[in-house]
Amino acid sequence: MPAVTNISCYRFARMDGLKALRERLIAFCKERSLKGTILLAPEGINFFIAGERESVDELVAELRALPGLADLAPKYSFSDDQPFSRMLVRLKKEIIAFGVESIDPSAYTSPRVEAKQLKQWLDEGKPVILYDTRNDYEVKLGTFRNAIPAGIDHFRNFPEAVAKLPPEMKDAPVVTFCTGGIRCEKAAPFMEQAGFREVYQLEGGILKYFEEVGGDHYDGECFVFDQRVGVDPALSETGSAVCFACQTPLTAEEQEDPRHVPNVSCPHCYKSGADQMAERIVARQEALARVTSPLPGSLPYENRRPLRIPGEQDGKTILEALESLFSYADFDWRGLLGNGGVLDPQGRPASPDQTVRAGEEWIRVFPGTIEPDVNAGITVLHEDEAVIVLLKPAPLPMHSCGRFHRNTLTHFLHEAWHPEKPRPAHRLDANTSGVVVCARTRHFAKLLQPQFSRGEVEKVYLARVHGHPAEDAFTVDAAISDEACELGAREITGEGRDSKTDFRVVSRDADGTALLEVRPLTGRTNQIRIHLWHAGHPIVGDPVYLPQGQRGDTQTLAVGDPPMALHAWQIAFTHPLTGVLSRFEAPAPEWAGAGVTL
Repeated sequence: MPAVTNISCYRFARMDGLKALRERLIAFCKERSLKGTILLAPEGINFFIAGERESVDELVAELRALPGLADLAPKYSFSDDQPFSRMLVRLKKEIIAFGVESIDPSAYTSPRVEAKQLKQWLDEGKPVILYDTRNDYEVKLGTFRNAIPAGIDHFRNFPEAVAKLPPEMKDAPVVTFCTGGIRCEKAAPFMEQAGFREVYQLEGGILKYFEEVGGDHYDGECFVFDQRVGVDPALSETGSAVCFACQTPLTAEEQEDPRHVPNVSCPHCYKSGADQMAERIVARQEALARVTSPLPGSLPYENRRPLRIPGEQDGKTILEALESLFSYADFDWRGLLGNGGVLDPQGRPASPDQTVRAGEEWIRVFPGTIEPDVNAGITVLHEDEAVIVLLKPAPLPMHSCGRFHRNTLTHFLHEAWHPEKPRPAHRLDANTSGVVVCARTRHFAKLLQPQFSRGEVEKVYLARVHGHPAEDAFTVDAAISDEACELGAREITGEGRDSKTDFRVVSRDADGTALLEVRPLTGRTNQIRIHLWHAGHPIVGDPVYLPQGQRGDTQTLAVGDPPMALHAWQIAFTHPLTGVLSRFEAPAPEWAGAGVTL
């Protein structure tokens, strides 16, 4: 017997108290290592769950104890591997989106026909019309012989499809069917309302038909909404897959087609590389626009920040640890703890006398957080299977830090590329614009990021500085401190880390500034800014490293402030997929002037 039990089921019933039920079911399933999805709505429940048989049975018993769900009858199947990656319980307006308020399956459903009865009708040649209510991509893998497909790509389009059916069909017996029966609970009554006189719904859908009578009168397999993609009439996983790009189910033969490139294309959506990248970039820009308008950090939210307990705090109370770790004068840590401002490792509000242990992660809670505005005008320059290349605007922090958590480049990328989580392979200061390279997966990050740490990546910046350097080309070779002081600034010190930067003067301009081409040969924090400050030519607009060796009082510029004139212009690295040296360039900003060339 395979190790994983899969169940699917739905039931239309009046349900309330859904928020509390959601939390209860999440905890119940996670305690038993169950994975899948449960949808809860005022009209009922719909779920797809997988795990060990004993845990699955315990969940079924728990659900049957709820009002209206005593007769739940899940469909069972089995697999060698867990088909779901996580456990979700979601609240919905409908357990199957339809959008027709007059259809209420908890009050009325059309007559049902059992699988054995339908097989008998088909064996006898009864003049019945089989109507497939599923989406086109599902029908592609298989359907009943001579069935009429609805020809839709979303169930909300079903009423429009019914309106196009020939009038004479209204007098014929019609059997609606779908994967597990849930869509027919709404589709069949809708057809009756539309004037169809004899409408049935296949009880339990295709999966129940497979379970009870096998594959007679059915051609192909049945699409399922999990990692198995398709099951055959024996309810065994088939070799079908889903195209990463267009989500079309792929047969074994289509997966062997040269136009099928995993995670890129299939025979149904294949385009030339240039066309595909152009379309992908347009889609990414639209996604970025959606997730940054409004800026996610501009809306008040509860910001939760991890607090890792260091070794020297082991055995202290959380109150003592906080007072030791944070030197805030007269801050009422006891009051914060009393108001739920700190959560313990189990996610519960902490009390002042709780003991902490080294390595534990506690949580600081900041309610009503609103972050400063940032420049969200990110431009996608390139995207392929392995890397994403961006033009980062300024000011925009790359990672969560200080006042910024959601208004960051990384947060925007994770939202726009969801469920992917692109990983920046290097950093730019919040006030620095220019080219940023991200790995699309952990695998490619392991191939790309070490190139930066080993100094194998060629980086070229543009900088506008105060004053005119005496030489056309010069090098600053000065160690930079590891420890940051006020505003995160670092200093030149003989005890710091070796740091080296090459500079070339591009132009000496009449306003007393100069444009430099900059090549950092090491990768220390703030290296270019500190080396130019040390050389007596600080960057124009730098809010920290000011002329005459002064320090500023601002770390991150505000939107609308004059820009800091430092721009990551070009980058070259060995592509982690092809092994070829790849070079990318971010267009020079206005302050650099026209016609900048290497």
